[in-house]
Amino acid sequence: MRTWIRDPLAILGEGAERGLIVEGTRIAARVGRSETPERVDAVFDASRHVVLPGLINTHHHFYQTLTRAHPSAINKALFPWLVALYPIWSRLKPNHIHLATRLALTELLLSGCTTAADHHYLYPAGLENAVDIEVEEALSLGMRMTVSRGSMNLSVKDGGLPPDSVVQDEDTILADSERVLKLFHDPKPGARIRMALAPCSPFSISKALMSESARLAGLYDCQLHTHLCETEDEERFCLDMYGLRPVDLLEETGWMSSRAWLAHGIHFNAEEIARLGKAGVGVCHCAASNMVLASGICRTCELEAAGSPVGLGVDGSASNDSSNMMEAVRHALMIGRLRYGADKVTHFDALRWATEGSARCLGRSDIGKIEEGREADLALFTLDEARFSGAHDPLAALVLCGAHRADRVMIAGEWRVVDGDPVGLDLGALIAEHRAAARDFA
Repeated sequence: MRTWIRDPLAILGEGAERGLIVEGTRIAARVGRSETPERVDAVFDASRHVVLPGLINTHHHFYQTLTRAHPSAINKALFPWLVALYPIWSRLKPNHIHLATRLALTELLLSGCTTAADHHYLYPAGLENAVDIEVEEALSLGMRMTVSRGSMNLSVKDGGLPPDSVVQDEDTILADSERVLKLFHDPKPGARIRMALAPCSPFSISKALMSESARLAGLYDCQLHTHLCETEDEERFCLDMYGLRPVDLLEETGWMSSRAWLAHGIHFNAEEIARLGKAGVGVCHCAASNMVLASGICRTCELEAAGSPVGLGVDGSASNDSSNMMEAVRHALMIGRLRYGADKVTHFDALRWATEGSARCLGRSDIGKIEEGREADLALFTLDEARFSGAHDPLAALVLCGAHRADRVMIAGEWRVVDGDPVGLDLGALIAEHRAAARDFA
């Protein structure tokens, strides 16, 4: 089946002014300004739609959708915020993760997101199969996902930040990491599920766990992920605990390669940015979360200029309080202009970070761009709401006027959102179930 996505209002794809041809799961051709395709089996009239490559979220904590705007954590910086929430999160059960994952993925999908990375690192007793649950939910919804097998093995008694009840020992972590890699990781182009190994952060993991995770990632050809340089507290912790700055810790543990991508990446100095760029280490910019927790502003332009892929992430829904990738694009644009100037960061930059840049962070060259051979992952937005009335540039309007819900979303050539609703899912029932689960943490 060859389907022509025909005559879009605007499209983020060079040489595709009249749209694109989808064949099977992939983009077969772009249709240029003066072209008409010779053979198509079906046509979708996109004249009301602005067409983007599917947005790619490179950092999230799905479980946190259950503790948004929680009174224990409001108006706190990162470390006291974590200390307040760890005891609450220690009560997570499998049914909570099922609902939190389903809700987070649906919320992302409705915002135009087609691939999501989640960083799950909490393993209280009874939650040992959290990865299996996330894979099940992603496949059920038809989403692509990089499931990051997170880990923490440094608790309060060891000088770390998390309580004993949510950490695991190194042997347990590494054994389960191998288990889920063997079960779920698919490195081939077009993969629905990939795994990454993701020791949580310098203040909750040992150097040995970081080194062993890097060894396993090389063995199984998967990505590595962690929080790094999110706050100045973290930098002080690393200096006190290891006598190293966070980037030096990466170097010593074998993480300085394009296999790794980092969440936040705020407090790098110029020399560290040059080293990260030379190594091809990716950085996920989490603008909203960084603003809510007052952590700082990622140096996106310097990182990208140095050679680091820059992607976007919504981060946890207890720090951002939202799982919306179009909002993340707008936040990245606004805070980027605040840092660099109104003429230095454009809507094209922010959209590139959410698509091509995010794909590079996840080690993928098969998604993130509208061109032949890439997966047919698309997000289509209309400009029919009052917020867009009077807008002259459709692509700029998506970002500047604050688009937040896609009208259509395609993943691997199949519509997963139609007329603004997720296909095959009762959204009202899901919200009701999710809210009931969230009351367990009230």
